[in-house]
Amino acid sequence: MDELLNLAVTAHGGLERWNKVKSVKVAASIAGAICFVKSKGDALKDVVMTVDTKAERLVTDFPGQDKRSIFAPNRIVMEHVDGTLIESRDGPEESFQGQQRETPWDDIHVAYFCGEALWTYINTPFLYTHEGFKTEEIPSIQVDGETWRRLKVTFPDNVKSHTREQISCFGPDGLLRRHDYTVDILGGATGLNYASEYRDVDGIIVPTKRRIYAYEGDYQLVQEPLLVSIDMGAIALA
Repeated sequence: MDELLNLAVTAHGGLERWNKVKSVKVAASIAGAICFVKSKGDALKDVVMTVDTKAERLVTDFPGQDKRSIFAPNRIVMEHVDGTLIESRDGPEESFQGQQRETPWDDIHVAYFCGEALWTYINTPFLYTHEGFKTEEIPSIQVDGETWRRLKVTFPDNVKSHTREQISCFGPDGLLRRHDYTVDILGGATGLNYASEYRDVDGIIVPTKRRIYAYEGDYQLVQEPLLVSIDMGAIALA
């Protein structure tokens, strides 16, 4: 690991502790303008996600709705709680091709977007130590009087995420302050993902609040609308 990545991994709990974690279970409420533009309003308002740490897989349960979604890079499954299949889609990323800004999403579109996003977020920064990831520290920035060191991360082709090249900004304490990217399945839409309200969960330091906005030019914040809000309640490691 390079020095900045080592600082970040240590600040978030360290690899020794993280390597003992097989999954992270999170109760969350996810909302924001994207959900409404895509005609899915409160679809993710009350969900429970189980995020694998060793493989790219995320299961989302919808309490009281007798359904769950299972995200993997090349297949989405919607099923009832008893495992009965509702529907599935192979090569789900391809179904976003040709969509316009207000093209409505179906449940599988939502599951794919949520899966590629939250799997990345919850596994950061430990994810960047995996085989195939390339990291490079780039010039730091000043935000509200604080120096944020920036790590440019290139994802391997076999990992599905917003886009291949992303930037993570870390504060002097090594904790993630902001995650910058574009989103391929949204036509290259921009995102500044602010992480805050950290909590110590059995030795892993987790940001429980995220607020995501668009940016213009050289990462200039567009304050309206709030694209995505993520608020986490109970979190458990297994």
